[in-house]
Amino acid sequence: MLTFNVDDGYLEGIVRGFRSGLLSSSQYMNLTQCETLEDMKLQLSATDYGNFLANEPPPLTTSVYFARLTERLVADFAYLRANAVGRAGKFLEYLTYAYMIDNVILLITGTLHQRDASELLDKCHPLGWFDAMPALTVATTIQDLYSVALVETPLGPYFKNCLSSHDLDELNIEIIRNTLYKAYLEDFYRFVTTELDDVTADTMKAILEFEADRRVINITINSFGTELSKDDRYKLFPNFGKLYPEGAARLARVDDVDAVKAVLEGYPDYRHLFDTADNKTLEDRFFEREVQLNKFAFMSQFQFGVYYAILRLREQEVRNIVWIAECVAQGQRDRINNYVTIF
Repeated sequence: MLTFNVDDGYLEGIVRGFRSGLLSSSQYMNLTQCETLEDMKLQLSATDYGNFLANEPPPLTTSVYFARLTERLVADFAYLRANAVGRAGKFLEYLTYAYMIDNVILLITGTLHQRDASELLDKCHPLGWFDAMPALTVATTIQDLYSVALVETPLGPYFKNCLSSHDLDELNIEIIRNTLYKAYLEDFYRFVTTELDDVTADTMKAILEFEADRRVINITINSFGTELSKDDRYKLFPNFGKLYPEGAARLARVDDVDAVKAVLEGYPDYRHLFDTADNKTLEDRFFEREVQLNKFAFMSQFQFGVYYAILRLREQEVRNIVWIAECVAQGQRDRINNYVTIF
């Protein structure tokens, strides 16, 4: 802690500056009062986003909003990575692996279905880009895909340890995705709890345990009515989290949503997830809990958890702005306030 600022104090200051630039509740209220997307552009120009839409010709669309907001987020994250050294650089690299998994799965799926390579690459998330990604689109066989994924991507160890080339051909693509995410989360959890300082470990443990539990619950619910066996369902669960091991073991055996609710009743953090009193979905509840945990990360200083937190909070802000823009564009005034409040 005494030497943290030598290498990482500047970056933490930048991140806390990003946090102060997040939209306030009053700024969100101003956005919800807008009648057109041009009005929203004017309101956002008075925030830290400034004139980020200045070069966009009318008429504006929600897809333009999403693209420019994402570009801004990616640019800010790239700045952090460019100035990070040592363990901070490794930590930020771990944050990109989740996006890499989604990109690799997209490319594998598209390649197996003979989709156009340039179209696939355009759909990849920029935070998950790596130099060898185009090589995945030129592979013509399952073995070639596996070899490229194993050798050319940072995800190679996850493929090597939990998947074979035969799996790419036989397994459902979502099972492959969840298998890779399980390996990634377990590796990230090991990294923050064994190789980083205690403050970062305490902050990130709470966040990653929630992420693991969210995946357990979602995998359970999404497996209902599929051919996935209960044993195979359990194999997709990360081996940590508040639900692990007892709750995860029980969720592996349930057959319907009511049984999931019964299991979660024993966990105060999750028993409210299926409360429909205010018409919020399960996904909305998860986003709210995620925002709460990431806000808590800023309560501690001299730790890397704020890097993860600002990325997730900025992503939620993008979702909020795009949601409001969609409601404005479609005239859905009665749903415009159904975004997740941050500050």
